[in-house]
Amino acid sequence: MTQVRTARVDHAPAAVVERLVALAGLAPSVHNTQPWLWEYVDQRLTLHADHRRQLAAEDPSGRNLTISCGAALHHLEFAASALGWETAVHHLPVPSDRGVLAEVVVGRTGPHPVDAEAIRLLRERCTDRRRFTAWPVPGDRLDTLCRTAALWGAEAQAVTDEASRFRLELLANQALTTMEFDRQQRAEQDSWIDRADAAGIPHALLPHHPDPLQARSRFQPGLLEDARLALHGCDRVIAIGSAADDVEGWIVAGQALSAVWLEAARQGLSVVPMSQPIEDADARAEITRDVLGSAFVPHILLRVGWQAMGRRELARTPRRPLQEVLNHRALRGAKGPDGAGIPTVGEAQSGP
Repeated sequence: MTQVRTARVDHAPAAVVERLVALAGLAPSVHNTQPWLWEYVDQRLTLHADHRRQLAAEDPSGRNLTISCGAALHHLEFAASALGWETAVHHLPVPSDRGVLAEVVVGRTGPHPVDAEAIRLLRERCTDRRRFTAWPVPGDRLDTLCRTAALWGAEAQAVTDEASRFRLELLANQALTTMEFDRQQRAEQDSWIDRADAAGIPHALLPHHPDPLQARSRFQPGLLEDARLALHGCDRVIAIGSAADDVEGWIVAGQALSAVWLEAARQGLSVVPMSQPIEDADARAEITRDVLGSAFVPHILLRVGWQAMGRRELARTPRRPLQEVLNHRALRGAKGPDGAGIPTVGEAQSGP
């Protein structure tokens, strides 16, 4: 009788889980709210949406919150791969609980080398809101970024023709005007600038707008010497979305957002999310119909371009400490490696 030997699968120890969650915390999020919580029980990491950090006025549906959590999920998967671990991911494992977005099992069948360059990308990625240079982004690079999004199950399209770009610029500026006249949205947004806790956006990282009639941004004027409109002629925009405007689609869009951003950073490109046209229902419908040809529903827009060579490096935005986002009590009770298997790709939704 032939005996079939199965490979032993080791689960990640607590120290590795802590490091992965810390690296996942470097992910981009709307207004740097960092609206995620992680729990580790029985060798499973559960990603929860922290609805206490939801933007009630700007994001009542939770779209941007969920996209932010999806970005953190991809950051964790990316970090695990860089450190030589494998991940199996289930989206929405508890459909009745709107706060549970994903479960992750981290394991490996043997040691793998650490990818130091990938870890460097995670640590150096940032949002640089300063104006891009006039250098065009080649079409093949935009195609690569769109293919990167598709690897994670998202739809992506680069907006390159002049008519669509002009329409998108009008919609973006209309959305800014709508927001400027909404006191609740303005107050909510301002509450995330120069916060006392480890979240939000420091005033020093927002561009300075000397002429408010010619330079528009969703944020109040900052201290960086720069000025820009919502879109400039040199900017290129990538729309990321899915067939349905639902939580599953938002999670996938967040994973794709993170993947595209890291790939863009690897290529030396700068990325700035532009969510305000998507937050407006009428603008979102027009973008879907007039810009994307109803190919899919957009969940996030990304401005992509080149920053000037030699421009000073920006400070990083603050990050919540690990003890605020990870359930340590569960970690302390976690067991070390055992012989249990992890779900295969066929059993779970997972990225490449």
